[in-house]
Amino acid sequence: MGTITTSDGTEIFYKDWGTGQPIVFSHGWPLSADDWDNQLLFFLSKGYRVVAHDRRGHGRSTQTGDGHDMDHYADDLKAVVDHLDLRDCIHVGHSTGGGEVTHYLARHGEDRAAKAALLCAVPPLMVQTDANPEGLPKAVFDDLQAQLAANRSAFYRALPEGPFYGFNRPGAVPSEAVIANWWRQGMMGGAKAHYDGIVAFSQTDFTEDLRKISIPVLVVHSEDDQIVPYADSGPKSAALLKNGVLKTYKDLPHGLPTTHADVVNADLLEFFQS
Repeated sequence: MGTITTSDGTEIFYKDWGTGQPIVFSHGWPLSADDWDNQLLFFLSKGYRVVAHDRRGHGRSTQTGDGHDMDHYADDLKAVVDHLDLRDCIHVGHSTGGGEVTHYLARHGEDRAAKAALLCAVPPLMVQTDANPEGLPKAVFDDLQAQLAANRSAFYRALPEGPFYGFNRPGAVPSEAVIANWWRQGMMGGAKAHYDGIVAFSQTDFTEDLRKISIPVLVVHSEDDQIVPYADSGPKSAALLKNGVLKTYKDLPHGLPTTHADVVNADLLEFFQS
């Protein structure tokens, strides 16, 4: 574990374990590298080098007041990759992290990348526009910002207790440990970063980014994702990619890397080894 300092003075915390082909993990909003604990240990045991960083303003990275946009997220990811001199990388991004990975590959090229996986990721575009009428109304994201500003701690309990992990579905058995860990990670980060991050993940249009990517990309999404709706995300991203493969689950939640790690890890491993 260590930190690097970016060109604008932001310290980015990262974990770097093992040897072998590197897998670089980009976490979702408003979490941290800790959200990948299961995957880090699993792929480490399979002989991979695993790297995960805390996005700026999240986790143990600097709670900077600005730079909470996809350009900075992509540049910070490049700074980590360059600092560790990672090559032949597999990039894995969940939710907002999927947007970060997509923008990184399009903005900085694929010279150091071999494959990628986007899990319940925000591309191509979440917000409703004239060109994206199937998207969610901007009012949905304005409300998220309002809830965060009013009582971030309560907001960060309600999301994992409900739609993030599907614990609001009939017959679901909520896990207090999972809910508390989500809250812990969220509250480690900065309110300003998380507030601005809602705009970054919802209003960034990744359509042209996806079209630029040529490496093999596994697009993983569930039809029951209550955070990033399936129809306007996974299938569209896979269709825009030059070498995209869509893996659809029927009834798994948005937070499937945590709730169904065994299923997700097996599918990722198969793709990485193919």
